[in-house]
Amino acid sequence: MIEHHPPDDILTDFVAGALDLGQHAAIATHLVSCERCRRFAHALEQVGGAWLSDLAPSEMGREAWMKVEARLDEPSTLAPVNAPVCEDERPEVARLPRFIRAYALGEWRRVAPSVHLRPILLPRPSATRVFLLKSGAGTRMLQHTHTGLEMTCVLTGAFMQDGGHYGPGDFDWGDEAADHRPIVEAEQECVCLVAMQGKLRLKGFLGRLVQPFIRI
Repeated sequence: MIEHHPPDDILTDFVAGALDLGQHAAIATHLVSCERCRRFAHALEQVGGAWLSDLAPSEMGREAWMKVEARLDEPSTLAPVNAPVCEDERPEVARLPRFIRAYALGEWRRVAPSVHLRPILLPRPSATRVFLLKSGAGTRMLQHTHTGLEMTCVLTGAFMQDGGHYGPGDFDWGDEAADHRPIVEAEQECVCLVAMQGKLRLKGFLGRLVQPFIRI
């Protein structure tokens, strides 16, 4: 059972195309697993389509086509992706959506005790970076906040946070006001897809002590 979902306003922005690519990837990952949110997104698409169909036709400006032609020779905005794609390692990430598997993936690297990160290299620039975060069974994260919006989609395993249980398919999000400490369940490691803006800020004496060594 999926218990945690994106807020309605974020789903609305997703349908409207108002999210950047990194955030779009996180919401799309959740939609792969969540029928409830897929139905809601589909309903929003129908409402938007009906609204557009009711608009009065508008005459195209005389210079519109000239502007389009002028942009045909502009360089592509797609960023080259040169990192190797490790096909032999991809099956280890269960429940990773097919469209994410089409992106280039970086190598796993250790960012903290029992915590490893693997970058997902998006095909064009995004204000939000996306990565896989793998935490060992029983890992207790340090209390922390964020300087920007963070979206987390659980792929495998589970964690507890603020009295809530987050398992496969669940979605967690937080902004600058979020102050939390996820604890991975003891039975198995937890792998999440994370879309993050800004930086992680650890709290408490220990957090300030290890902050320079946490590379997320």
